[in-house]
Amino acid sequence: MPVQVRVPTPLRGLTGNQAKVTAAGATVREVLEDLDRQFPGLRQNLYDEKGDLRSFINIYLNDEDIRHLSGEGTPVDDGDEVSIMPAIAGG
Repeated sequence: MPVQVRVPTPLRGLTGNQAKVTAAGATVREVLEDLDRQFPGLRQNLYDEKGDLRSFINIYLNDEDIRHLSGEGTPVDDGDEVSIMPAIAGG
C-alpha cells in the first residue's frame, strides 16, 4: 500500500533532498524497510545496532505517535502519511 512519508531536513540528503517520498508496506515497519531499499543508508539513521528505533526518532502515522498505537507493527492504509521526526531538545 503506497503511503506518503515526510522526511526531516537532516535525512533529506539521503532522499535526493525530497521532503516527501512514497513508500509501500502493510505496516509502518514495512514502509520503513521499503524506504531503506529505495534510499540506502536511511536505516542506519533510524535504527540502533540492536535493530530498535533510535530513542530520539519519533514516527507518526497520520499525526499519531506509533508508540501509542501498535509500534512498528501498526497497519497502514493507502493514502496514509508517515512522518519521521527527530526529537528536539532545548532549554
